[in-house]
Amino acid sequence: MSRLVEEAKRIAPELAAAAPGDDALRRLSDSTWKSLAESGVLRALQQELWGSDPTALPSSSYNPTGKAAKVAGGWELSGRWSFSSGCDHARAVVLGAVAGARELPGGGSAPEMRSFLLLAGQYEIDDNWHVSGLRGTGSKDIVVQGAFVPEHRTQSHLDYALGLPLPGQEKNDGPLYRLPFSVVFNTALACATLGSARGFFEHWVEHSKPRFSMVSGRVADDPFMQRRVADASWDLDAAICLLRSDARELWERALAREAAPPELRAKLRWNMNRGCEIVARSASELFHSASGRSIFLKEPLQRRFQDVHAALGHAFLTPDAVAKAAGGALLGTSKPEVVM
Repeated sequence: MSRLVEEAKRIAPELAAAAPGDDALRRLSDSTWKSLAESGVLRALQQELWGSDPTALPSSSYNPTGKAAKVAGGWELSGRWSFSSGCDHARAVVLGAVAGARELPGGGSAPEMRSFLLLAGQYEIDDNWHVSGLRGTGSKDIVVQGAFVPEHRTQSHLDYALGLPLPGQEKNDGPLYRLPFSVVFNTALACATLGSARGFFEHWVEHSKPRFSMVSGRVADDPFMQRRVADASWDLDAAICLLRSDARELWERALAREAAPPELRAKLRWNMNRGCEIVARSASELFHSASGRSIFLKEPLQRRFQDVHAALGHAFLTPDAVAKAAGGALLGTSKPEVVM
């Protein structure tokens, strides 16, 4: 893990320098993708996709906007999925769909949400990514028309929510595979958002140091500006510190083979989503106190600001649902929310 961290730090300046060009392309450039792939930080998972080429990677879109029908040996998938980041360089895609309903052990039924892995040639990319923030992610639409997905390339999310045995966990005994998927997925989004906010904050500081205001004089000597930047720095450090502490607790549970109960998963996701919300608010206050030149599209402060706020539009970074689950758990509600 330490080697991957060092690799990430090594390529960070290169990725930062490439960001304006990637934004103009509305996807990662080939050189950016090559740097990420060769660094090794993107390699993590299994056989059918990675057996012959460990650099091959899938994009994804889990929102169940398509249709899945059961057929002999697997499923037939059709529909359109949005926000599939990195799909231009990916050689496969993981898509979510509701495959009917399923009886629950204690009675009643629930939607059978599943993920489906489609390989290259089974889907098309609709180049519709014209957006104000996160332009370089290339999060275009995926279109599928009657693709067959064998049973072994699907996974039930309901099995996961109910705590049933999962094939990936049976094949892989390492602690990484004992981490709860939803928290790991949420963490990846939160880390990217807080990282963007850190870049915004650092650039704002450098942008503001030499500024001179006709009203208050040297900006760096303005006590109101000093309070704003002190508050923003605290918010960002606090959000990152809490995320790291929660990640450590989750990892220690995985090492000890202790499952993370729903109330803990709710708390961890609430912590990171609330942190991102607070940090984005601080970024807004700093942006509004920056110079008028920050509104120009080529200004790095503008791009970083748009990226932070665009990230908050992701469904997994919405704090309301996890706040309800976390708060309900604290109050001992009789109707606990299901948090994956």
